[in-house]
Amino acid sequence: MALSSKNMKYSNLICLPGQRLCLSDEKTAAGHGTYERKGYIYATLAGSVIIKEKDSCKIIEVQGAGNRTIVPLAGDVVAARVLQVNQRFAKCSIQSIGAHVLDQSYRAVLRREDVRATEKDRVEMYKCYRPGDLILAKVLPRIELSCYELSTAENELGVVVAVASEGGTEVAPMVPISWTEMQCPNTLVKEPRKVAKIVSASALKSQNNGNFANAK
Repeated sequence: MALSSKNMKYSNLICLPGQRLCLSDEKTAAGHGTYERKGYIYATLAGSVIIKEKDSCKIIEVQGAGNRTIVPLAGDVVAARVLQVNQRFAKCSIQSIGAHVLDQSYRAVLRREDVRATEKDRVEMYKCYRPGDLILAKVLPRIELSCYELSTAENELGVVVAVASEGGTEVAPMVPISWTEMQCPNTLVKEPRKVAKIVSASALKSQNNGNFANAK
C-alpha cells in the first residue's frame, strides 16, 4: 500500500547519525534512514524525523538534509589512524569506509576491552597499537554522539601499516612476522602489534552483517 502525504507527519526533531530516536515495539518500526537494535530505533542519517502511519503501525524514518553525507555506520569496516594511546583506550581518526576515502575524518575510540575477542583482561594497549599506526576496525553501535567506538576483536582487524619507533634515517613500513609482531626491514627492530589478517573489506562486512543480525 502506497503512503499518501496525509499518512505522513514531520516531527520537530532534527537528528544525527547514530542518535537514538525512540523505543521499538509491535506498533513502532524502523523505516528508511533508521535501524533497530535491542529494542530501540536509531538514525543512520542526519536530517528530519518523519513518522508514517500504516495499518495502525508507526514507521519512523529520517529524511536526509540535502545531499547525503557518507558517515560510518555500525558494522562498517573502516581504516583509522591511531592518534593517542593510553592504558585504557586509543584515540583514533576514521579516514575511510571500505574503499571510500572520506572528505572529513571522524573521531573514534578503541577501548581496551574491544581490542581482542579473548583474554581481554591481559590486553596491554601499547603492545597492540602505537600513535601513527593505520588500523582496520569495525564500527560498533554508537552509545555517545561525541565519537564513534571501534573494535578490532577479529583476526581480520588490527594494524595494517606501522612504522618502527626507532626506524633510523630511512623510514619504511614494518613487515608482519606474526599475529603479534612486526619488524622494520631496515633495522630489523621488532615491535609488538595486534596485526590484521588482510582480507577484502567487502567480504569482512558481509560476514559481520550476519553477526550483527544475530546479536539483536
